[in-house]
Amino acid sequence: METHLRLVRYLADGQYHSGEALASALGLSRAAIWKAVRKASERLGLVIESRLGKGYRLTAPLELLDAERLLGAMSPAGRGRISRLEIHDAIDSTNAQLLRAGQVGAPSGTLCLAECQTAGRGRRGRAWVSPFGANLYLSLLWRYPGGPGELGGLSLAAGAALARVLEGAGVADIGLKWPNDLLWRRRKLGGLLLEVAAEAQGPSLVVVGLGLNTQLRGDQVQGIDQPWVDLDEILGPGGYSRNQLAAHLAEALTATLEAYGREGLAPFLPLWDRYDRYRGEEVEIRLGDRLVRGIQAGITAQGTLRLEVAGETRIFHSGEVSLRLAQPETAPATTRTG
Repeated sequence: METHLRLVRYLADGQYHSGEALASALGLSRAAIWKAVRKASERLGLVIESRLGKGYRLTAPLELLDAERLLGAMSPAGRGRISRLEIHDAIDSTNAQLLRAGQVGAPSGTLCLAECQTAGRGRRGRAWVSPFGANLYLSLLWRYPGGPGELGGLSLAAGAALARVLEGAGVADIGLKWPNDLLWRRRKLGGLLLEVAAEAQGPSLVVVGLGLNTQLRGDQVQGIDQPWVDLDEILGPGGYSRNQLAAHLAEALTATLEAYGREGLAPFLPLWDRYDRYRGEEVEIRLGDRLVRGIQAGITAQGTLRLEVAGETRIFHSGEVSLRLAQPETAPATTRTG
């Protein structure tokens, strides 16, 4: 582990630690501690305060991910579905890590989390803002005997199950936007990214990734191009445990992927309908340069979207489709003469 990351783990409690104590604990010189502080600030975007006679501290404490605490918060059945757990301080992408691991034989049930991502990504190639210790970045690898054609509703089942966990954690008004967004009062709280490597007839390797906003600062959100929210705003700072929440979300995700292999999407359709916040709303579907407006009419048994357009029902697959609430149409300008 790099020195600046080791330093952050000592400072995570938000208390002052003298340079002498840090140097002794890390086996470094006082000058090396100062360099590590500067590196942590520059590379991780953390605000570290220095005060003469007291030492260094993080201006806001961090609950860093811990394998023992995370597994300890799961039920025995949940732990039994986790075949391997990886926790990284920094990684390009938890999804990319598991896709690589899957290609060299990583087993179904491999779970990967990270404190930050240097190349986090969302759906349709968008970047996912991934600052250190500020969110949950979680991916799960699962294997299915069938081909990718059987997995069309998997992201919907996963989204519905995760929404239920968040509601149980106190996030009232949690909702879903087809096909993969977790919303709170129409603001984005999190999103899912499902990636598949498979033969046409199977078997399939699936990686389901979750990005969930827990604690974002103003300087970290400049790349977010839509209304967003984090758990600190909803539940208040300290209103949740990051490790416990990660454990409950991972446990629900493993149970969902296991159940989907036996029963498909059908058992999850009522749950999806319960959290669907855009049903009955006028929405816009964007397909490349095309824009289709209509009334969102729920999802089919296969997980595709129904849209009522001029009296007829049209069906849309997720793919490269983007959905959002319809924007008011601008009236054409008029010119008055005389």
